[in-house]
Amino acid sequence: MAEASADNLKTVLLNDQHVALGGRMVPFSGYSLPVQYPTGIIAEHKWCREHAGLFDVSHMGPSFLVLDEKSGDGEADHAAVAALVEPLICGDIRALKPGQVRYT
Repeated sequence: MAEASADNLKTVLLNDQHVALGGRMVPFSGYSLPVQYPTGIIAEHKWCREHAGLFDVSHMGPSFLVLDEKSGDGEADHAAVAALVEPLICGDIRALKPGQVRYT
């Protein structure tokens, strides 16, 4: 698969934060993503082990589910989709609000 040129790379929602923190941005799967920060990978690893880390996965395959027949009631439709998806994954889909996502 050919890599996208630097001129047409997509960016993730946290792109401005990655850049502001000095992330070394590289092309990956059509996105501009950070691979390292100025402190180095060992310091980053230790910090995450002692505190907490946030891994930006917004570039990983978004999915959109649409019911064949909608009831017209957004909450009922959401519950119907959640009932189909939740047995397949280890995440609470029903608790999501419109516009939210969950990595599972």
